Parts: sequence; structure tokens; C-alpha cells
Amino acid sequence: MSTLISFLYLDENPIKFVQIAFTSVGSFPLMALPAFILAGALMEAAGLSRRLINVAESFAGPFTGGMSAATVFACLFFGAISGSGPATTAAVGMLMIPAMIERGYGRSYASAITASSGGLGIVIPPSIPLIIFGIAALGMPPPPAAVEQFGQFQTVSIPKLFIAGFMPAFLIAGSLLLMNYILAKKHGYKGSSEGWSARQIWCELYRGFWALMAPVVILGGIYSGFFTPTEAAIVAIFYTLIVGAFIYRELSWQKLFTALETTTWLTGRVLLIMFTATVFGRLLVENQIPATIANGMLSVTDNIYVIWALVIFFLLFVGMFMETLATILILVPVMLPVAYSVGIDPIHFGVVMVCCLGIGFQTPPLGENLFIASGISNISIEKISVAALPFAFINTVAIFIIAFVPEISLWLPRFFGY
Repeated sequence: MSTLISFLYLDENPIKFVQIAFTSVGSFPLMALPAFILAGALMEAAGLSRRLINVAESFAGPFTGGMSAATVFACLFFGAISGSGPATTAAVGMLMIPAMIERGYGRSYASAITASSGGLGIVIPPSIPLIIFGIAALGMPPPPAAVEQFGQFQTVSIPKLFIAGFMPAFLIAGSLLLMNYILAKKHGYKGSSEGWSARQIWCELYRGFWALMAPVVILGGIYSGFFTPTEAAIVAIFYTLIVGAFIYRELSWQKLFTALETTTWLTGRVLLIMFTATVFGRLLVENQIPATIANGMLSVTDNIYVIWALVIFFLLFVGMFMETLATILILVPVMLPVAYSVGIDPIHFGVVMVCCLGIGFQTPPLGENLFIASGISNISIEKISVAALPFAFINTVAIFIIAFVPEISLWLPRFFGY
């Protein structure tokens, strides 16, 4: 609605609205979006996600806060398949929240750690928000003044963004595990009295072998150059169909149609947001809004650390109220020029942006992960929100480290020759 009102106010031709909208959803990389959504839905229907969670749970053992630590690892594993925060929270939470409550964990704590860990689903590749950032940033070359001052910036590509997201995802997971250990020790959430069972771990690894191979096939194929992210998404679908139908034999026609229905609904929702946000972003660029904002920020300070602090706090605030994909599409044209103006690498900026917006999944009032966890545990969002505050704090600290130390994001892509 805001896009259409802006078009009419600026006396733009409505045909232009349709042309930009059509172009925005007609790119080849965007085909990866519905394909990865379908792959995630099929993996849940085929039993792959359940086996991944069982593998993570088998490692809990006598470790303090072991079950909640297993939840963090389960979200990390499932996020490497689904690329979605809410999908990760729902898939993992359905199994792990009741299991934690049964082991004596508080309902609010079990829900909070699951909602907070679900945000890992959009940081670790393949990540749907990283795909959207890549598409939004592809058409935005650095300003000539920035190139003259800092030299040539590297081009944005989705494989680069995927590789760059690995180490930040593990850093955030590590920060969650640290806070989980501190809080579990405080609340007395101990591990099982039986200790680790090598036989149980081996059995779960054996049962979950084909599920564990899914991210290896998908990401290994992308990074080795065998296929593009879009082709990888198609490979993921066929891999899941074969494993679900012929190896695990859990994928029925009814489950297949349910997965297709879920994919259709989610893809339509995302594309609707995407084409309207793209048109709005184009309007901002044509009317020099990003350049004005960049000049305004640089007139206050040109210190890169102060700029990073302003950007991070702004994204954390916006992430509380706006849907993630719309935020990326609207704000990339505004904030990427600011990043270029102080010499920030676009790949590094994209990773930090997605990490910041990941916290929005666990903070009210929007907080999709909170709503999902609340529905599973049957307690109020207010109680979960309070319990999730320590995790939001430690995640924010991790994001500042990622922002201030670019090599955390950029070393791995450079190592692989990108």
C-alpha cells in the first residue's frame, strides 16, 4: 500500500510499477527460493528432520543443560537444510520443547532457548534471507567515490554469502551454548544420570546417516562448483524424494501434497512482499534517498566502528517490527551505500545484516519464533520474551564481534578462492 501511495504521490506511471514488479520476481537466482522452501518441507515430511534432532539429542548426555544444548545443535543442523528461522523453530520445537519439559526444564526456558536458536536457520547456509540479500545487492554497484577511496569492492554472489555465513553461524551458536550453560547451572538443569551411551549415539548416527548427508550434498555441491545454489535446491528436492520414498519410506502422497501446499503458501507470501518492496526500494534510489541518508550519517561521523554500532542498533530495532525479507529489500538500497562509503565489504555487510535480523525472530512484538514456541509450550509470549532476553543479549555481543572482525565472515570465502 505504501509503495502504491508513493507512486501516485510522485506522479509515476503505474505501468512502471508492474514492470519493476515483474522484473523483480523473474531472476534466475530467485528460483532457489521456492525450491529450498519445498526441500525443507519435504525433509520434515520424509522424517529427515526428526532423525537430525535425534542425533543431536543423543549427544546431550550428563552435560549441564545438555538437552537445551542439543536443541541449539538441532537448530543448527536443521537450519542447514531449511534456510528458515520459523521452520527451524517449529520442526525442532515440536520434539525438543516437550522433551526438555519432561526432563524438568521450565516451560519458559525451553521455549526461549528454542526460539533463540531458531534464528540460526537464517544465518547458516542455505539461507533464504541471504539469497534475498544477494538478489537485492546484485544491482547496486559501489559509488565511484568509494571505489576511488578504498579500491575495488568484490562482487556480491549467493555462493560467497553462503560460505561467509558459516563461521558467524557457529560463533552465534557458541554464544548461545555459553549462555545456556550459565543459565542451566543457575537453574539446576542437569544432564541425564546415565551418562553418554556410545551405543545410542552410534545407533542414531546410523539411523540418521542419510539425513546428515543432505547438507553435505547440498552445500558440498555448491562449494565444489558442481552446481549453482538454484540447481542445488533442485538437487535437494530430488534427494529428499528418493530418501523419503525409497530408504526411510515415510513420504506418502498425502504428506507430499501437504508439503506442496505449504510451499505454495509461503512462496506466494514471500514473492508478494518481494515485488512490492523492490518497487519501493527502486523509488528510494531514484529519488536519492539512500545518498541523502549516507551523507547524513557520514556528516555525523566517519568512524567505521561508530557507523557499525548505528547500523546494528538500527537493524535490531527495525527487526522487532518488520518482516525480515521486506526489511532486507527495503533497507539494502538505503544502507549498502553507507557501508560502501566507509569501506565495508558488501559480503561482510550482508552477513551482519542477516544476523541482526535473526534476533528479530526472538524479540516482540513481531517475533515469529516466539509465537511458534508459545503455541507448542502453551505459555504466554510475555514469559518467553523475558526468558529470551539473556540469549538476545549474548547474540548481540556476538554480532558486534562479527562486525568488528571482518575476517570471521571473509576468511572462508577467500580460502575457497571466491
